[in-house]
Amino acid sequence: MSELSSTFLRECVGYLRDTYLPRLERALEALPGGDLWWRPHAGAITFGTVLLHLEGNVRQWIVSGLGGARDERDRASEFSASDGPDGAILLGRLAQTVQEACRVIEGLDEAALLAEHPIQGERVTGLHAVQHVVEHFAWHTGQALWIAKARAGADHGVAFFDDAKIDRLRNG
Repeated sequence: MSELSSTFLRECVGYLRDTYLPRLERALEALPGGDLWWRPHAGAITFGTVLLHLEGNVRQWIVSGLGGARDERDRASEFSASDGPDGAILLGRLAQTVQEACRVIEGLDEAALLAEHPIQGERVTGLHAVQHVVEHFAWHTGQALWIAKARAGADHGVAFFDDAKIDRLRNG
């Protein structure tokens, strides 16, 4: 495998496992108790929905679509849920699925990245599938963070960057 391909896959795994999952965990810690299924209106998603939906998406696109596991996803139920297990259980399920997906991604070769795979009724390359999952995960991680910060209020305490340090490094 080329250095470019292996670097791309390694960085995708890093985003899913080492960046986005910990951010979701931090957001869940900041989310006030009882707000897992809160939504501002019927057309919005909940933090719980985000966790359900990400687990379904990662499983369908990577574990099933690229890894060959049976696809048993019920996407509609992810969005219709208004109650369910607590956040720690949902995050634990998501983390297990991400670990499975990372093993699949780490095992891909260039032929699998360039080959077309049937996912959600379409034929997409393995490269497309991996990129889709990372991008999709990023969107919904941001949504979950927004929900947690909004519900926790101004003193939410969620931050991932030290702006003063970044400014010092930039100004040298």
